[in-house]
Amino acid sequence: MESLKVVNLKEKLALFHDYWAPRIVGDLNQDYIKVAKFKGEFIWHSHEEDELFFVLKGNLCIHLRDQDLHLREGEFLVIPKGVEHKPYAKEEAHVLLIEPKNTLNTGNVEEKRTLKNPQRL
Repeated sequence: MESLKVVNLKEKLALFHDYWAPRIVGDLNQDYIKVAKFKGEFIWHSHEEDELFFVLKGNLCIHLRDQDLHLREGEFLVIPKGVEHKPYAKEEAHVLLIEPKNTLNTGNVEEKRTLKNPQRL
C-alpha cells in the first residue's frame, strides 16, 4: 500500500503564481483533485464531463449563457457536462477543482492556456 500523506492546500497554492493553470494535488478514483489560481476572465468552453469548482479563497463568478453564478469562499458549484461557462475572478481567487483525469482545463476549446499535461505538485 502507498504511504498516505496529508495534503495542505495552502502550501500547494504557495508553490505557484500563474493564473488559469490548474495543478494536480491528488487522485480520487478516475478524477484528479486540482488547485488553481484564477484572476481576470477565462474563455467560454464546455466539458464532456461534470466539473466541480470549490472556492477556497476569494470570490468567483461563473458566467453561463443565461445567468451569472457568484461563489464566495467556502462555496462550490458543479457545472454539468455540456454546459458552456466562463469563469471570472475580479481579484485573485484560489479554487479546488475535481474533474475526470482526461479533462482539459479549456474543455472543447484549444488555445494558448490549454494544459494537456497539468503539473503535479
